[in-house]
Amino acid sequence: MLLDTASLYFRAYFGVPDSVRAPDGTPVNAVRGLLDFIGRLVQDHRPDDLVACWDDDWRPQWRVDLIPSYKAHRVAVETETGPDEEEVPDTLSPQVPVIESVLAALGIARIGAAGYEADDVIGTLAERAKGPVDIVTGDRDLFQLVDDDRGVRVLYPRKGVGDCDLVDAELIRAKYGVRPDQYADFAALRGDASDGLPGVKGIGEKTAAQLITEYGDLAGVRAAAGDPASKLTPAKRRGIVEAAAYLDVAPTVVRVARDVPLPEFDPALPAAPRDPAALEELAARWNLGGAVGRLLPVLSAGHAGT
Repeated sequence: MLLDTASLYFRAYFGVPDSVRAPDGTPVNAVRGLLDFIGRLVQDHRPDDLVACWDDDWRPQWRVDLIPSYKAHRVAVETETGPDEEEVPDTLSPQVPVIESVLAALGIARIGAAGYEADDVIGTLAERAKGPVDIVTGDRDLFQLVDDDRGVRVLYPRKGVGDCDLVDAELIRAKYGVRPDQYADFAALRGDASDGLPGVKGIGEKTAAQLITEYGDLAGVRAAAGDPASKLTPAKRRGIVEAAAYLDVAPTVVRVARDVPLPEFDPALPAAPRDPAALEELAARWNLGGAVGRLLPVLSAGHAGT
């Protein structure tokens, strides 16, 4: 099980009241919610391995170099020496280091890679996996990784994480009209305002799906735009041709990397905390006793069931 961790702690932050606080008054709703999410996911799906995938760089420069608008609207502070700072709610930022510390004390692997997003870590680990993989994310871009033959699916939370859509190839075809291996080209053509990807003028989701289905992939769509004998309307042909510079680079930006260099680590679901003393101290300091108390028996039971 691969967690798109930021996607889940953002969801926890907005789903759990900020009245959930540490003794010093600091909100810990994202921490508490994430721990409860992990407990529910382990209880429901019993993974052998569990990896909290991390955004070491939420807006990699190599993607920005190709499309400068990529996630530009989310930049809070530009930096010269490292990743730009993402715009994050004031009461969420202080909770992220607490999440890191709690995951470490629990012994849950937390893996990121310099210059890459969590999506790329997920793509790499899914590619390497020898058995079935559940990817837990609220990011549709990861639908491109779905592979029925290899047992790779996405758990897409609708409310909390107790109610997830199980996203396989059939669901993607039913909802978007494309195969998982066509999803990245479809997304590049359609664009995505939430990621700062403009797409092709005049081509929305439905038309993008029709074009990708008819011509197979983005290269086929672009070839059709350059072929006077193709059935494309003048407006679509013009839009695709005029978007040539964007379409040259968009697939590289949209596609999840699957060959990221990662450190050696143990992905096994922990049966007991790696550092019980540190976990006890963190639970007391941040008022996490209830969440930790709920999670530990689930980890133990989940491990026993493997």
